[in-house]
Amino acid sequence: MKLADAYSILWADLVVLHRRLARFLVTTLVSPLLYLVAFGWGLGRGITVDGMSYFAFVVPGIIALTAMNSSFTGAGTRLNVDRLYFKSFDECLMAPISPSSLLLGKALVGAVRGLASSAAFMILAVLISPAFALSPLFLASLIITCLMFSFLGVLAALISKSHEDMGTFSSLILLPMTFLGGTFFSLSQVPEALRFALYAFPLTHSSLCIRAAVLEQPFPWTSFLVMVGFFGVFSAGCYLVLKRASI
Repeated sequence: MKLADAYSILWADLVVLHRRLARFLVTTLVSPLLYLVAFGWGLGRGITVDGMSYFAFVVPGIIALTAMNSSFTGAGTRLNVDRLYFKSFDECLMAPISPSSLLLGKALVGAVRGLASSAAFMILAVLISPAFALSPLFLASLIITCLMFSFLGVLAALISKSHEDMGTFSSLILLPMTFLGGTFFSLSQVPEALRFALYAFPLTHSSLCIRAAVLEQPFPWTSFLVMVGFFGVFSAGCYLVLKRASI
């Protein structure tokens, strides 16, 4: 795999993102700000969770949620349109680059979009609550979150046979994670059997890692390794699907 080849794939998407950056940030900030107002200032006013205010608890979860949605959509939806509508992905397959470089380039655009939207929301969150800590562990957790869901988006786009399939995937996979992935509530509040089931969601581990890093709590290294494992599984799945499609 050559990073220069991956950047060549990424460059075209970066040009588009640069031209539409303001509109992209505005549209991606709508949902997290609504979640912040509805849950952080609305339902959560006066509530404490695990010894902290609900507002302080929910903001890191919304950061993880924003990274998931922006990364998945930025990589998956764009690739789905390029592959099924514009047919431009076929030209990439004929280019003299390795499948791993092609997949990395397509996934990185989602990661860049996820990092951009998360950074924009974090700026607003820090202005509202300056007590948040932005540490190297937080940055590492956010990057692996964006990469993990970017490759999940690429995988979904590669196996989708229509645009409707992407919507179905989002409804069946992303939507349950949005509300059950530890974003808006503590896992200690749910029954033990359900808690173990929720640990199967990648977003659960992202929320745990980002929340611990932001609030300077003991870092859950097990969850971080689980995220690395999900990243490996999703990227390997993309590679296998692409190789099978190229045969």
